Amino acid sequence: MHAHSYLKSAVQILNEYKGEEPFPSFLKKYFGQHKKYGSRDRKQVSHLCYCYFRMGRALVTVPFNERIMTGLFLCSDKSNDLLEVLSPGWNKTAASPLPQKLSIIDQSFAIGEVFPWKEELSEGLDYKKFCESFFVQPDLFIRLRPGHEGLVKKKLVNKGVDFSEITSTCLELTNASKIENIIELDKEAVVQDLSSQQTGNLLRSYEFEKTISVRKVWDCCAASGGKSLMLFDLDPNIELTVSDIRESILANLAKRFEKAGIKNYKSFVRDLTGEPLRTCFDLIICDVPCTGSGTWSRTPEQLYFFDTNRIERYSLLQKKIVLNVASQLKKGGCLLYITCSVFKKENEEVVEFVQRNSELELINMELLTGYDKRADTMFAALFKMNS
Repeated sequence: MHAHSYLKSAVQILNEYKGEEPFPSFLKKYFGQHKKYGSRDRKQVSHLCYCYFRMGRALVTVPFNERIMTGLFLCSDKSNDLLEVLSPGWNKTAASPLPQKLSIIDQSFAIGEVFPWKEELSEGLDYKKFCESFFVQPDLFIRLRPGHEGLVKKKLVNKGVDFSEITSTCLELTNASKIENIIELDKEAVVQDLSSQQTGNLLRSYEFEKTISVRKVWDCCAASGGKSLMLFDLDPNIELTVSDIRESILANLAKRFEKAGIKNYKSFVRDLTGEPLRTCFDLIICDVPCTGSGTWSRTPEQLYFFDTNRIERYSLLQKKIVLNVASQLKKGGCLLYITCSVFKKENEEVVEFVQRNSELELINMELLTGYDKRADTMFAALFKMNS
């Protein structure tokens, strides 16, 4: 067993990583430069590093190796070979509930130290459960596209891939599930987090103007196009426009749309803080840049390196973007504001600002809690432009 060697390698990697790029990218470069690591070695070392980051802001003054060990213990839901070699005493209680494990580690700490920004959180969030969720790897969720529901389930069953059916169109799988060679992604099903799928419920629940035969829709921060794909599946007759500030992202979106069979759409690069467009839309999807704090259980290195000054910077940017794009909304049209943040300055406070400084009327808003479902946590608010 190479457990001690894995631990030493993890300490070396963590000493070199400064949080200036996504950790997966850093790991890929590191392992590319150090060819001695086989696939199992890379997996084990990476796991130890992520256990370190999942500790968040707790025990930050503890030596690397001790903090990694504590993280490994708290992240383990059953006994395992790594823990048996490195800390056999802890391995015996690895399957115990998290509160019990917290009480027996050598250096006790309050669960709130993992995420020490309680006062910044949106309303309705269970702080204790949210902090505990960082020790659990979120699951993989896929959205089944219309007409492919039965086929996708059949393919997964035939290949022995376990899944849970959340709704008729949403399946939950373990994060390690390899499905890209089983189903045709983007054509038959889309990888999309549970909470992200649920943002569509705000649109389903609202009674849109029925006199509009073809709705003009702008996904103004489109990224890889997940929300546009969902909206297209809800209404294939939309006249779709997508934009993003990054040209490379739109190139990836185009490939996804081709697989998905979406051909008739407009696409362009756009800085949403600049001059408004001259086109007006019936619906604008505004999935704004944010801290991403609702997704940090997937990217715990961001939790570890987080600077609270970013909250205010993002909040100011979000307010500017929403007011700018709202000017391109038709009277009676709707704007769906979305973040993957848990901070009230990016969520409720932006909603309040928009209501005070525009003609937008709030229809509904919701904090989509995913921390208790092994999913992301998101926030969504639906506005209507007063006629």
